[in-house]
Amino acid sequence: MNLLFVCSGNTCRSPMAEALALKIAKHRGIEDLNVSSAGTNAWDNVPATDEALLVGMERDIDLTGHRARKLTPAIVSEADLIFVMTPGHVEQVKQLGGRGKVHVIDEYASGTANQGVVDPHGGDLEAYRHTADVLERELEKLFDRLAS
Repeated sequence: MNLLFVCSGNTCRSPMAEALALKIAKHRGIEDLNVSSAGTNAWDNVPATDEALLVGMERDIDLTGHRARKLTPAIVSEADLIFVMTPGHVEQVKQLGGRGKVHVIDEYASGTANQGVVDPHGGDLEAYRHTADVLERELEKLFDRLAS
């Protein structure tokens, strides 16, 4: 299965979601899984933010090799399921061919309409930690749902 996580700039939320998903999948013994990320407004090859790197280190995930990439129809077509961070990203993904496989991450994980995952970009380290906490909780629920 190919999972794709999408946010705006692909330097905070979606790279953290990608790395956390890989960590959770490994912990659960899930092997047949490809995980990637992209951004609707990303600049290609930009590294993860310093704050995302630090929060990653705190959680034993390595974002040092991450480089942002702009979401394209080709990236969308490769994914089996696409998880976006906010309802505002859904339409952009649909326009690139993601209709039927794009979901707001917390809505998919919880089965209820929610607000998505707040963008910590420009915030302090605590904002990034909060975002990582939310992502980790939602990803655990997401994998529970995928397993059922």
